[in-house]
Amino acid sequence: MSLRFMPLVGWGALPPGWEYVDAAGVGVDSRGQVYVFNRGAHPVIVSDEQGRFLHCWGEGMFRRPHGITIAPDDTLFLTDDLGHTVRRFTTDGKLLSTLGTGEPSASGIQGNDYRTIRRGAPPFNQPTNVALNEQGEIFVSDGYGNARVHRFAPDGTLLCSWGEPGSGPGQFNLPHGIAIDKQGRVVVADRENSRLQFFTQEGEFLEQWQDVLRPMQVKVDPQGVLYVAEVGYRAGLYPWTDVPPGAPGARISVFEPHGKLIARFGDADRPCEPGNFFAPHDLCLDSHGSLYVAEVVYSAGGSRGLVPPTCHALQKLVRVG
Repeated sequence: MSLRFMPLVGWGALPPGWEYVDAAGVGVDSRGQVYVFNRGAHPVIVSDEQGRFLHCWGEGMFRRPHGITIAPDDTLFLTDDLGHTVRRFTTDGKLLSTLGTGEPSASGIQGNDYRTIRRGAPPFNQPTNVALNEQGEIFVSDGYGNARVHRFAPDGTLLCSWGEPGSGPGQFNLPHGIAIDKQGRVVVADRENSRLQFFTQEGEFLEQWQDVLRPMQVKVDPQGVLYVAEVGYRAGLYPWTDVPPGAPGARISVFEPHGKLIARFGDADRPCEPGNFFAPHDLCLDSHGSLYVAEVVYSAGGSRGLVPPTCHALQKLVRVG
């Protein structure tokens, strides 16, 4: 399979004076409208397929935006990591339901250092992302302050949880992204263990793929192909991250359903050029196969003046060839 993408330079220009700060999440609804869940003054920014600004909402509603998942009925699941909640909204911002109490569960974490998590805990302590199965059940990766995956019924009833801190099978070191593949398996981007872990929907460990570098998020297309956003080792998301000599930087990797690498793109030596990446945090695909990539450039170094202002928070790449 040949797979290539071309960036659309300038796509998605914001109104004058606006900025994403960090584009934490991106999703596309059934009409092709693009939702960017961001850490700027307007947390949910909506554009059309051509990148023209439509409207925004969410001001004052979130502690720190993190993940977005759009359900088949076009409702939005928005993960607020510092708010310790997952909330479901209509496309125009009406709140429908909430998972989580807003208070962190007792995982033993010290401060904000995920390396100090001592135990798997109930929902939530800084949850990260959401995946939905065909029955509408909700799977949440609970990652920055916990080391678990939680499965909820559509009405919000907690069905089961699994995971403990560590690097063994079924353990997690920052479960950051989550998806359901075409085989019905739960795929978890186990970021600081640099692997994808696969589970049954009851939490039984099946296998792991290790040809990834600090995966942030994974998405599955209609053919079962897996797209993985990897932050690599150059983006300084945390001051305690050790950078191996010559370590690769950020990239997007694409895998066949059984793990064969199809494509990998992103030039770590030119991370701010169109089509390359500095700190990819989320990605999604539209019905035409175009790829949207959201980046947390500010958190990954921009806040400390370490990133050129030309680095992009959001890109659209169209499939060619």
